[in-house]
Amino acid sequence: MSLKIRLARGGTKKRPHYRIVVADARSPRDGRFIEKIGTFNPLLAKDSAERVALNVERAQYWLSQGAQATDRVLRFLDAAGLAKRPARNNPVKAEPGTKAKERAAERAAAAEKAAASAE
Repeated sequence: MSLKIRLARGGTKKRPHYRIVVADARSPRDGRFIEKIGTFNPLLAKDSAERVALNVERAQYWLSQGAQATDRVLRFLDAAGLAKRPARNNPVKAEPGTKAKERAAERAAAAEKAAASAE
């Protein structure tokens, strides 16, 4: 059984509150879980102590049992000093798509043509 340490959403509409849970990877997001190891309240300020409440001992135990944390939970574990979250780098993300490149080339050609005809 593959285990995940992930967020389970609670709260009302537009007022989210998350539980940090250990669950089977096949179970639904808000479905059955094995153990609740903390909470996350995104509505609180980032420097608030109550924003993330995590049972560090239980999180360490589940990591030692082979549980994989999701990216968001890995941020919390990295802040607590339990796991290392590698920095992500995607230099291709800022590149325009194929269609945008084609439109830019067409605009450049039209501008060259207009400049040549103006002379």
